[in-house]
Amino acid sequence: MPLLGFGVYQNYNTHDSVLEAFKAGYRHIDSAQAYRNEAHVGSAFRESGLKREEVFITTKCISKTHGYESTLRTVDLSLERFGMDYVDLYLIHDPYKGKVLRLETYRALLDAQKSGKIRTVGVSNFGVKHLEELRSAGLPLPSVNQIELHPFCQQRPIVTYCREHGIVTQAYSPLIRGKMDDTVFTEVAVKHGRDPAQILLRWSLQKGFVPLPKSATAARIHSNTKLFDFSLDTEDMCRFEDLDQGKEGAVTWNPVDAD
Repeated sequence: MPLLGFGVYQNYNTHDSVLEAFKAGYRHIDSAQAYRNEAHVGSAFRESGLKREEVFITTKCISKTHGYESTLRTVDLSLERFGMDYVDLYLIHDPYKGKVLRLETYRALLDAQKSGKIRTVGVSNFGVKHLEELRSAGLPLPSVNQIELHPFCQQRPIVTYCREHGIVTQAYSPLIRGKMDDTVFTEVAVKHGRDPAQILLRWSLQKGFVPLPKSATAARIHSNTKLFDFSLDTEDMCRFEDLDQGKEGAVTWNPVDAD
């Protein structure tokens, strides 16, 4: 899995944005059925000229499709829309709809993996109790948990659990939905000769996360990849740690406590 992904949530020009992302060097695209743009991602991939094995495609099933049989149908629909034989990573998008349907959905994804339609099974917005639920049911833990992660919402209990159990933590909304005017961000950006978005993404990488920035602006799509020729020092990282507001710092739905 590439260390940096390109998110396409609420991107109303997905085809062109994904093509630009490929030009910028992204090889990891994060979509979802709820985004209604799987087909646009697929068409951009085909136009790019890249080989299937050169890209990493993620999608997700939302709670309204949860259940064993409905999830199997959902996987087939995703493949049809992408125009692909498999997806690299399929996530349960959220933990809503309760324990029974969560487990049915997860089992369906595992079976789709066995049939070759999915390479890797993961979850999104799962709290520790949801992850423990899978383990208690005797099921393998997911390879990935995608959650909201940025300096204001660091989700430390979930991150710790994932790290201890070998689960990759992907970070959505790593740019705080554009709320990047905190003085810590601007001061650290000036210090390193970067912009605040690059500083936030570099922080995410150094924390061991896989950030998923999104943009429909070509210049921003490219600049968000310029992260691997500098690093934040210990002082910088400590300043970011002090910004954590817990759940109050979330800027999205963040349903990690759903029953």
